[in-house]
Amino acid sequence: MAAFIQEKLGYGGGQIRASVMGGHGDDMVPLPRYSTVAGVPLSDVLTDAEIEEIVTRTRNGGAEIVGHLKTGSAYYAPAKSTAIMVNAILKDTKQIYPCAVCLEGEYGFSDVVSGVPVMIGANGAEKILEVTLNEKEREMFKKSCESVQGLIDTLNKNDFFKGE
Repeated sequence: MAAFIQEKLGYGGGQIRASVMGGHGDDMVPLPRYSTVAGVPLSDVLTDAEIEEIVTRTRNGGAEIVGHLKTGSAYYAPAKSTAIMVNAILKDTKQIYPCAVCLEGEYGFSDVVSGVPVMIGANGAEKILEVTLNEKEREMFKKSCESVQGLIDTLNKNDFFKGE
């Protein structure tokens, strides 16, 4: 999302903070109202139509990258995220990053993994931050978590974990 914001603006490299929650693709929950350029809200530097275009591109970003690569999968973003998390753990930075963690009541969900803001330090995912979501964002996040739960239910129903 940050790359798409920079591409649209033509400036702000290294100063863009883009917030995304949930799963990938259609299950992604981009949070433009929590996204900034040098601390300036996204809505102050882009039109609503431009923001919606970025949200759509963000949801389809993985497919777009795979389309450019022509082979394999989109591994650049996961690789960068892994490096950021390892650095945060090794240096105990306590910085906040979106990470897939098992929710235990946060955001009203339990026993389901979803991407949420997490404080990363020497002990790994040390704290899940619960940001305030508006009604539309809550519905998108609920859909995302229900999608993951549906996959879990399918695996359990097919005895996938029982080795049968």
